Amino acid sequence: MAAQKSMNWLTFALMTVVFWGLYGIFLHKGAIGMADPEHGRMKAFLVVGIAYFLVAVLGPIILLKSSGASLTMTGLGFKWSLIAGTVGAIGALGVLLAFGAGGKPAAVMSIIFAGAPIVNAVIALSLHPPEGGLGALRWQFFLGILLAALGGCLVTIYKDPKPSAPADPVAGAKP
Repeated sequence: MAAQKSMNWLTFALMTVVFWGLYGIFLHKGAIGMADPEHGRMKAFLVVGIAYFLVAVLGPIILLKSSGASLTMTGLGFKWSLIAGTVGAIGALGVLLAFGAGGKPAAVMSIIFAGAPIVNAVIALSLHPPEGGLGALRWQFFLGILLAALGGCLVTIYKDPKPSAPADPVAGAKP
């Protein structure tokens, strides 16, 4: 039982991978589905905000109240949580702006999901440096950063199927 409970974090992390992996595709479809080339992306973003309200405001209120928890919060916890929500919302806006500038979901999301772990690692290390400094990190960590960047680059470059060769007009001519 303890081993199963200790792996719950992985289940939730993989759940997030699936949902965030779907996010960009569905957001793009929503923006296109608005049938408003000029304002469709912002309309889609507005609806995303409604979804966030339903899931991220009403959901926790219901869960906290049903478990008897208090809704009081510390100033520091509130501040950092508000900052987290703000950077998340700005990131979602960035996705829409990238689509509006001509980015395709496969390329945009590949860059984001390869780049975000790199940003996370750099910032996390600056906030919580390992004992012994960066020199204490194993080479595999740096290889992982490089592979994440390379993976995002390769998926972005090679996301489209291989183009078919143009027909040879001479080969198709009748003698």
